[in-house]
Amino acid sequence: MNTSPANRLILGDNLEILKGMNGESVDLIYLDPPFFSNRNYEVIWGDAGEKRSFEDRWEGGMEHYIGWLKERVEHMHRVLKPTGSIFLHCDWHADAYIRVGILDKVFGADNFRNHIVWKRTNAKNNITLRFGINTDSIFFYSKSADFKFNLLRGAYSSEQLSRYKQEDEKGLYRLENLTAPGKSRQFLWRGVHPGENRSWSLSEKNLEELYNQGLIALQKDGRPRKDGLKKYLSDAEGALLGNSWDDIERIANTSHERIGYPTQKPLALLERIIKCASDEGALVLDPFMGGGTTIAAADKLGRRWLGIDQSPQAVKVTEYRLNRQQNPQGQGDLFAAPFTVELHKYDYDTLRYENAFEFESFMVRQFGGVPNAKQRGDKGVDGKMPDGTPIQVKRSDGVGRPVLDAFVTSCSRFNEKLFEKNKSEHKPVGYIIAFSFSKGQNGIVEEAARLKNSKNIIVGLVPVEKIVPLAHKPSLAVRVSEASREADGTREIEFAAEGRSEAGIEFYSWDFAYEEERGFTPAVIMDKTGVQRAKFRAGEYTIAVKAVGSEGLENTELVRLKLNGTIERAAD
Repeated sequence: MNTSPANRLILGDNLEILKGMNGESVDLIYLDPPFFSNRNYEVIWGDAGEKRSFEDRWEGGMEHYIGWLKERVEHMHRVLKPTGSIFLHCDWHADAYIRVGILDKVFGADNFRNHIVWKRTNAKNNITLRFGINTDSIFFYSKSADFKFNLLRGAYSSEQLSRYKQEDEKGLYRLENLTAPGKSRQFLWRGVHPGENRSWSLSEKNLEELYNQGLIALQKDGRPRKDGLKKYLSDAEGALLGNSWDDIERIANTSHERIGYPTQKPLALLERIIKCASDEGALVLDPFMGGGTTIAAADKLGRRWLGIDQSPQAVKVTEYRLNRQQNPQGQGDLFAAPFTVELHKYDYDTLRYENAFEFESFMVRQFGGVPNAKQRGDKGVDGKMPDGTPIQVKRSDGVGRPVLDAFVTSCSRFNEKLFEKNKSEHKPVGYIIAFSFSKGQNGIVEEAARLKNSKNIIVGLVPVEKIVPLAHKPSLAVRVSEASREADGTREIEFAAEGRSEAGIEFYSWDFAYEEERGFTPAVIMDKTGVQRAKFRAGEYTIAVKAVGSEGLENTELVRLKLNGTIERAAD
């Protein structure tokens, strides 16, 4: 399986997905794996997929953890381009083991570039017999000596700031001399002479231009100062970044970035990493996607991306986060890159009632065959296996015996020589793919067995669920009630969503100003309770709520409200 094509959110074990990726296809990898310190806290989302993935992580202690992570980093090294880099985020519990036991061995000590120290918070006030720990480590390694790196500048240094002592309506500035030693430009300008053995450093024309732009400070009598060239702080470059990053604060409880993910990293942190180690159009991979910050930053900066996580919640939260980012204030972004979401399971209803030709082509490809390019005149053959054996796809349940009879005839006519060869070698002469097959006295299952036993004609009856795992999306209902009414006519409306799924409901997302044209753009990305309140004035509104099940499948309910004297809920 080739998982290198970009802009994909993939649900699954990153080890298996990395194994299927093309070598030397990725420009930059950032990973923030579960910290070794999170033994009792590493299950962030709490869904079944995450628990299964990490249930035996800590058997064997540190050695087990390092072995688990090293195997994945080895595949990350393989998929990186020679000019690529990796940034691994960890804390003090395992940083030494990770650097020496994994990164030095896989990437080589010569390719170590930086140990970046990120000050994520202030030291806690707890009194202990050591200094408070308020930093994380980010190890930066390249794959080779020829790697991509863009110099970045951070905030102004204290030494820079100390030089800008004056201020006007344009901001802070410092003064530079307009004269220099020499006698080449010893002319009187606006009543000021440069001085004995001094010369104006600029021509009279250039001095006039600066004067007219307000870039020369004046004496009390209104004449120009010889040391009066204004240099504004806003035009100066910040200090070159070092490896100590203390200018990016962690996500606070009140931050507009906050999505409810406990170990969420700031967008600014990932933007800095992506800017320094890649250019626009580069492919960025995050194999431990979590709250989706890497993906959001890469998308914002015009990079291509791949995000992997074993948690359905992580995948869906990142999807909704991208939807919101690509539709700021509901305006939408015509140039936003499209992306795909790939889950473990497929919704039965979506597949069952999909466009027939698209369904046929999808199932043939998933089965390992090549679909027909045309929709008509295929004589009952929708595709073929690599050896030419015919495939027929039925988008229906309880497929009966007449389908089998017609298909056997089609197989013999499609390629008579191959038909006879498969018969003689006791191989299937063709395959029928359907949601289910009829059984009983005149059922297709019994007839297929009779053909095999009496005529040595084998037809493979393949249920869709044997090719792609199926599940049913959650059911969803929403109750609406008025919570309060303000004097200015504003009304607070309570919405209570109730989702049902055999697999369980993980969370809800809400869009209180839904428009079909711009798609689902959630104001609330992750709601565990299903209850939200919002304020509205008189008018008509459409509210969209999504319920996400434990298998990653979702259902959407639209609530159309008309608020006037009363609350009217319009039928869809």
